[in-house]
Amino acid sequence: MGSDFVRYLLEIEPNTNVTVFDSLTYAGNPDNLPAGARLIKGDLLDREAVDEAVADSDLVVHFAAETHNDKALKNPRPFVESNIVGTFNILESIRKLDVRLHHVSTDEVYGGFSLDVDFGVNEDFGLDPSNPYSATKAASDLLVKTWVRTYGIKATISNSTNNFGPRQNIEKFIPRQIARLATGRKAILFGDGLNMRNWLYVRDHSRAVWEIIQRGVIGESYLIGGNQELNNREVLDSILEIMGRTWCDVEIVDDRINHDLRYPIDSSKLRCELGWKPIFDDFRSSLISTIKWYLDNRQWWNGESDKV
Repeated sequence: MGSDFVRYLLEIEPNTNVTVFDSLTYAGNPDNLPAGARLIKGDLLDREAVDEAVADSDLVVHFAAETHNDKALKNPRPFVESNIVGTFNILESIRKLDVRLHHVSTDEVYGGFSLDVDFGVNEDFGLDPSNPYSATKAASDLLVKTWVRTYGIKATISNSTNNFGPRQNIEKFIPRQIARLATGRKAILFGDGLNMRNWLYVRDHSRAVWEIIQRGVIGESYLIGGNQELNNREVLDSILEIMGRTWCDVEIVDDRINHDLRYPIDSSKLRCELGWKPIFDDFRSSLISTIKWYLDNRQWWNGESDKV
């Protein structure tokens, strides 16, 4: 998501000076960045390094986060450190240097809902995270809101639904299935696969974030959601069909602990107030192009394929 935003920004604002601050852990890849982006390898827990990076900027877009639920369930400590302490260090740097901030978060902070709810969660819902990952993201959202109210920093927040597209780490649901099938293994489905998600192509997320930065109200949160809500079984069925496979190529595994069923998102605030709407809203077409990217760029992910 972060690298796609950098690509998008340099496409629409080619004269912008972009610095990427990244610790380059397993999910970080310098090859994801386009020409023209400056890369600083650094850790959000290193306050001095954060200060140095922020000092040269007039805008910080905070994408950095530990995001994988399975890893959070096994070891939540890195999530607390990166998502909470790391966000605190950014907030203190921008407070000291008076720099504008946009904080990227997740719809998971509002908690999971049953499959049959007849409403959409909006920005006025209370935070109710149900796993270690979403708890740390909710905490970071609250830190940002508090720093706006207490210290007057200039910040906005976005909470996005599930993204997919090129260059997404293969630990995530869609690229995991593609990588496993492409290397002769079976795709994996947790439980009955009825967990439903709102799917958003990554470029539409980048567009939304830039729109919020340009015209969003300081101190406000904006939910970013697509037009396509599908359960995991439906998504996997589409992947199988596009790749010429069948359900014989699927392994059903035990569901993860406390697996949220649904995040019913209402993104009308972003759509009505800022005029954003997804333009890559044909899920199947976007999925076809995503699968093609992974199949055409095996060298990008093949070294990690035995880990998914």
